[in-house]
Amino acid sequence: MDISPIPVETAIGAFLFAFPALFSIVNPVGGALIFDSVTTGKSPAEKRKMAFQIGLYSLAVLLASLWLGGYILNFFGVSLSALRIAGGLVVAARAWSLLMQPEAHEERKAHQAEPAQNAEDIAFFPLTMPLTTGPGTIAVAIALSSQRPETGFAPLGFFGGVSAAAAAISLLIWLCYRWSHGVTLLLGQGGARVMSRLVAFLLLCVGVQIIVTGVIGVGDLVEAARHK
Repeated sequence: MDISPIPVETAIGAFLFAFPALFSIVNPVGGALIFDSVTTGKSPAEKRKMAFQIGLYSLAVLLASLWLGGYILNFFGVSLSALRIAGGLVVAARAWSLLMQPEAHEERKAHQAEPAQNAEDIAFFPLTMPLTTGPGTIAVAIALSSQRPETGFAPLGFFGGVSAAAAAISLLIWLCYRWSHGVTLLLGQGGARVMSRLVAFLLLCVGVQIIVTGVIGVGDLVEAARHK
């Protein structure tokens, strides 16, 4: 009998679940437009260096949120089912705002990036935090981590999958920011908004799925309590 220490199916499922959610909330394409505008005075070499740094910083933020966020909340007495319901509501609310008003989201990010105009070391603040991976991204990552299974080696496969999704998002951040001027010329604000709305709908579906999982968990707990 073949017993895999890291369930491949769990890892693949976790990747396919986490990638669209993280892509929707991070939106590296839209971020590239803002990055291009706030780094106008920088040389191409400086832009490439910053793009690489932002990719690394974003990976660190995503991995820390995915791996530790849910466990930290559990440590403070928040049950996994409650975390799923609350996290799903946060994700769904973020997705709804992105779906209905992507322009307001872009304006808020552009305003957050304003300190970068006159600062020297801007790769982490404000270009990584809060422009690329801000509080909304961290909240979504923690909500995703709440979907972890709880038995056997399945959590290892799950975290392997979501970590791969975080790495893929960080790679896209680096690529989009590195060639931000080309992205701006190719898509512009209109194309970025169309893409934002498409992926925001996926994020809304992810949020609803997380809520459903949490509600089912609460129902199982109630059913178990009745039979005691």
